[in-house]
Amino acid sequence: MSDTDIFVCDAADLEEGGRGVRFPVTAGFEDRTGFVVRYGGAVRGFLNRCAHVPIELDWSEGQFFESSGLYLMCSTHGALYDPESGRCAGGPCRGGSLRPICVVEREGKIYWQPDDYIRPARA
Repeated sequence: MSDTDIFVCDAADLEEGGRGVRFPVTAGFEDRTGFVVRYGGAVRGFLNRCAHVPIELDWSEGQFFESSGLYLMCSTHGALYDPESGRCAGGPCRGGSLRPICVVEREGKIYWQPDDYIRPARA
């Protein structure tokens, strides 16, 4: 484990194409949330902010996938994102991408790793 790994949730909390888990972050100088989901057998992490309009994606807490479980979807404008890369797959996000957050799965736990832009939430 790295000194910078921050616990998010138990790995069992994430089902393929299902509910995600939100966690607090500071992005730049703003309090935001990040989220993790499971897709393609791997855990994926992103800043919870639509590339079209800077709002959170989830319909209700942790609901990031559209009904087929194949795409992440903005609840406000219907922008679709590839859950593997975060790239816009359709809708008003044309050419945009979600901001990835480095996540690791280890010993049944999910952790995220801060970078120069996304850091632990301020107190």
